[in-house]
Amino acid sequence: MLDFFAKYKFFGLVMLVLSALIIALMYRALKPQDKLPIIEPVSVSEELVDPSMQFVKKYHSIPDFSLLNQNGDTISQADYQDKIYVADFFFTTCVTICPVMTDHMAQIQRELQGDPMVKLLSHSVTPEIDSVPQLKKYALEKGVNDSVWNLVTGDREQIYDLARKAYFAAKKDAVGEYGMIHTENFVLIDKEKRIRGYYDGTAPDDIERLLQDIAILKAEY
Repeated sequence: MLDFFAKYKFFGLVMLVLSALIIALMYRALKPQDKLPIIEPVSVSEELVDPSMQFVKKYHSIPDFSLLNQNGDTISQADYQDKIYVADFFFTTCVTICPVMTDHMAQIQRELQGDPMVKLLSHSVTPEIDSVPQLKKYALEKGVNDSVWNLVTGDREQIYDLARKAYFAAKKDAVGEYGMIHTENFVLIDKEKRIRGYYDGTAPDDIERLLQDIAILKAEY
């Protein structure tokens, strides 16, 4: 009996390893891949969504836009074609949550340095203050890489519509037709311009989650 086991020991070890590999491959094939949800207006808090959009259940995407960045260049969806990007709303004179949000955007820029698939987009909610020169000054102070991260200004009505009807990242200000109170939200957008996640731009844990979700989203492509 011992001679039998000794004779086929090598064969048994090979079969054991092969069986383990087959089981691992089957598990990998059958295990569902992580996938981010597609977020529609109906699933977002009503206070962030313009009433005209609150009952949209599918096919929502970010519309085209035309705004000026820190270099005075016109920025549109064409600049984000075939890109994943992170969007937020801020203003340069904010002294509360904006500096923290900007620092976290700068962290994302560093973490994804050299990644051609991901870009950043920050919209000013005070375009009357945040002129192109003001944005440029702010960009230089914060270490913004112009090829990756656009700080944009422009028509207040357009920015309001983007915040309330596209990204759902601002609350309506009771003062003025186009007044808004921006939130701390970072919004993850996929290549089809769909919303795939919201993150607290002031919370380090959420920034780590955002970076992980970017990796998950990249794997879809």
